[in-house]
Amino acid sequence: MQQDKLNTIPQEAFDWYDAYAHGGMDRRTFMAKLGSLVALGYSMSVLTSALLPNYAMAEQVSFNDADIKANYVEFDSPSGHGKGRGYLVQPTHVDNDKEGRLPVVLVVHENRGLNPYIEDVARRLAKVGFIALAPDALFPLGGYPGNDDEGRQMQRTLDRSKIEQDFVAAAEFLKTNPRSNGKLGAVGFCFGGYIVNHLAAYKPDLLQAGVPFYGTPAEKTLRANIKAPLLIQLAELDERVNATWPEYEQDLIAAKVPYTLYMYDKCNHGFHNDSTGRFDEVNANLAWERTLAFFNEHIQ
Repeated sequence: MQQDKLNTIPQEAFDWYDAYAHGGMDRRTFMAKLGSLVALGYSMSVLTSALLPNYAMAEQVSFNDADIKANYVEFDSPSGHGKGRGYLVQPTHVDNDKEGRLPVVLVVHENRGLNPYIEDVARRLAKVGFIALAPDALFPLGGYPGNDDEGRQMQRTLDRSKIEQDFVAAAEFLKTNPRSNGKLGAVGFCFGGYIVNHLAAYKPDLLQAGVPFYGTPAEKTLRANIKAPLLIQLAELDERVNATWPEYEQDLIAAKVPYTLYMYDKCNHGFHNDSTGRFDEVNANLAWERTLAFFNEHIQ
């Protein structure tokens, strides 16, 4: 969709979608509010195509790309749901370089399971030389169901503390990969951004670099534990998440955590996700360049 078309959609529509996607509004109310815009002359098809994901748009690196190899792996999660499953992507050259070791990056999805966009993010990392693992929090329920609405509903039924433990187990599993250099980075989006913050605080020696995209902070009582440098990526129009930042920043300063904040102008929550109209190509590319540079600095 052309950016000039998106610019005609009122900001309220993006705010309604954020509330709907994060449990603050049910689908009926969300659609009714969109209907109020239709009455003002907006097309429902344009509105929904701008707000709801189209994952065919999100493939930047094909799963058939010759530079990577991908498969699904299971790992033990004794403090979580017993077993976890994730999408493991590696550069193909690891097969030819028997002595080399590579940095590893955990990729954490939003509040709806392991969707195609997150799998593509893992492939993007492998394409440039990292070993990446993208776990699926919905594995105990059979995995991502193929659509976000059902995925969100499924994730809400799971014990959040067990989900957190599943991601801790995934991080430990990845860090001990036979081809790992022993340095772990993590990048997450929305709920995944929260998980990155949580990993840094819950088990501080596990993580060497964290990049939370528009994620809320870890539990306040844990924040003083953080050691890993953080690259905080926030969107200017994301009032819900941004409201948590001032207190979090003060806690990071008090704990002497090395961090860098980037606030992306005129961007909505989810601006890195190229499957929806919230995607901001210029800022998403800039944020990703900064992410790769950060990982190259801290975990290579």
